[in-house]
Amino acid sequence: MAGPRIVVAMSGGVDSSVAAALLQDQGFDVVGVSMRLAATPAATVKAGQGCCSLEDFRDARRVAERLAIPYYVWNLTDAFRARVTDVFTSEYLRGRTPNPCVLCNRDLKFDELRKRAGTLGADLVATGHYARIVDGGGHFRLLRARDERKDQSYFLFSLTQEDLAWTRFPLGDLTKDDVRRYARALGLPVAEKPESQEICFVPDRDYAGWVERHAPADTLTPGAIRGEDGRTLATHGGVHRFTVGQRRGLGIGDGVARWVTRIDGVTGTVHVGGKDALASRGLVAEQVRWAAGTAVTDGGVRVRIRHRHAPVAARLRHTANDRVEAWFDEPATAVTPGQAAVFYRGDEVLGGGWIAEAL
Repeated sequence: MAGPRIVVAMSGGVDSSVAAALLQDQGFDVVGVSMRLAATPAATVKAGQGCCSLEDFRDARRVAERLAIPYYVWNLTDAFRARVTDVFTSEYLRGRTPNPCVLCNRDLKFDELRKRAGTLGADLVATGHYARIVDGGGHFRLLRARDERKDQSYFLFSLTQEDLAWTRFPLGDLTKDDVRRYARALGLPVAEKPESQEICFVPDRDYAGWVERHAPADTLTPGAIRGEDGRTLATHGGVHRFTVGQRRGLGIGDGVARWVTRIDGVTGTVHVGGKDALASRGLVAEQVRWAAGTAVTDGGVRVRIRHRHAPVAARLRHTANDRVEAWFDEPATAVTPGQAAVFYRGDEVLGGGWIAEAL
């Protein structure tokens, strides 16, 4: 007799393919689903590097056939545009540096996946993320993956206790080498498929170009680049071309090393200064959500301000509603509004929010 039905999000890559195979081995009744996110694949996309290419869907279907599981494609292009790419564009125009992968995980890969899983008779969903969920008798803990190099828990901070109860991450205890070995042993056609990049809809990494192609022309307003003394050092064509911590491409040309320290999206002013000016004592996070189920207000917390950033020790203090101040034990460099600040205690993801400002 088949076990519980579970819907697995299958991108056509090796990770999600192995996730489906592992769950099948564990006795689950697996259904594979691919999400069509981009209306058309990015023009420069190579196989396995973007989203929604026909090759990716073909690969996912070939894996489903190899595993003898049902497979469907869901069209989520409208939701992806409204919740991810439009937000990506508007955030850059505000002088912030967004993280669309967190939005996509929260609003599509889990929210929509859960909502639609019921139509296929499933109570559970799964993805190929490298993270772990531990059930402590009805209370769920979201943990970092065993393989630190592949850990993706940073992108999952917004999952609630209800989300975690519904979700499985079969790869959490595996390394990438383990996953490829398993895929080879099963003869999966994607066993050697290369890694996909993080921002799938901008495969050439030209984020400014993306914004310019998708934003109204009258929103791309020029502004000034100002030094620490307030002097105008240069002008620019739009704040979407800058991010905090940026050194190259400032267009100043006087040979002095400077970094972007702050961006004012209202006035269009880009502030630059020496490297020391990038240091911050803390940050304000907004729209904070708690994967642990309850808010944390004490010390003993470490904060990650970028995906590959080494977490820094901090104390958390609630200010108003869903806003939290995180005060670092030691200054951190390039705290960037628009990025996610994720709070950890040991391996556990306590929660996180969006960086509103540096302190």
